[in-house]
Amino acid sequence: MHGAPNFRASTPEASRQGHLCRGAPRSIPRGRRTTPRGMTMEVWSLGWDDAAASDEGIARCLLLADEPPAGVPAPLLDLRNGSDKTSGAVHVHISTEADQQTALSHVGLAEWIVLSFQDWSMIPVENVVAAAQGTPTKVAALVDSPQHVAGAAFALEHGVDAVAVRPTNSLLDAALAMRAARLEQQQTSEEDHQTREHQGLGVSKVTAVEPFGIGDRVCVDLAGLLHPGEGMLVGSTAAHMALVHGETVPSAFVPTRPFRVNAGAVHQYTLLPNGSTRYLSELKPGDEVLVTNPTGTSRTIMIGRMKIERRPFLSVVFIDEKGQEGRVILQNAETVRLVDARGSPMSVTAIETGMRLITRSDNTGRHVGQPIESEVTEH
Repeated sequence: MHGAPNFRASTPEASRQGHLCRGAPRSIPRGRRTTPRGMTMEVWSLGWDDAAASDEGIARCLLLADEPPAGVPAPLLDLRNGSDKTSGAVHVHISTEADQQTALSHVGLAEWIVLSFQDWSMIPVENVVAAAQGTPTKVAALVDSPQHVAGAAFALEHGVDAVAVRPTNSLLDAALAMRAARLEQQQTSEEDHQTREHQGLGVSKVTAVEPFGIGDRVCVDLAGLLHPGEGMLVGSTAAHMALVHGETVPSAFVPTRPFRVNAGAVHQYTLLPNGSTRYLSELKPGDEVLVTNPTGTSRTIMIGRMKIERRPFLSVVFIDEKGQEGRVILQNAETVRLVDARGSPMSVTAIETGMRLITRSDNTGRHVGQPIESEVTEH
């Protein structure tokens, strides 16, 4: 879809006379939003007026839906970068990373963000959809091929809230088919949502402890002191993490480092204060991390330094109370400790099969660390 579209209302009279749309208007059934958010999808049929586009190099579109979508002026839309101050709708034509950042900056502020593209790309759609989850902002995408309709409809499984297509049979059929598929998915998702429980700290049983070769290990040195019992939640997958204790326990061979968590292999995740996750390799001085104790009491501390070195690893595999498996890969050293079910720090070199550890399980899918309503499997 070429050119940079913009939302500006024209008069209903002009559209009724057919001056701005080729072909007769066709009424398109539209889905209604239900919870979980975004499972239904609206279909907007747009007729392009090629003649009007020639004046300013913009695309003028006539909306042919049953009724105007909330927040979007109708019946005529002029698609040009910018916002309509009277409607709460924002259109962003994406051709660069800066355009994507513009779209993301409107999340939580605009009622609708409508995306169009110089060359279609799923990555910006996914990133805006992920950012908009949990906010009042709805996302629409202007789509110019049936294949792209399916991509937009199920971006991160959640999908956009609306697709806008030209009134051609192939595009309309694809859009309505994807809407039907979303409605079918909605019923299953609502049932899952009703049975989903909040998963915080729990207890898991160790099923294997074994050497894991040599790799890059991360020490997170905090700009604040840890209390005994505190540490960071770390795991090889975002769904299952173990509580890695800070270096606050005295040792006969090395002094304590009460600001440090030896968090293990660089690929692992840790939990952040806002509920998102981040790879250990992405952390940097000035970032804030979540520090937790065995009771689940948490606080935020800023990182002062990251220290990465080649070290031998141990892999600790555990199974939670629901039979789901997790793993944490830590340096093979006496000063690295997990927390047992009683809340006591236990050196990884002393952990054995059958021991019980404090862990966290959360099967929420994630995109770039943000929780999303999507099924993601990691091993």
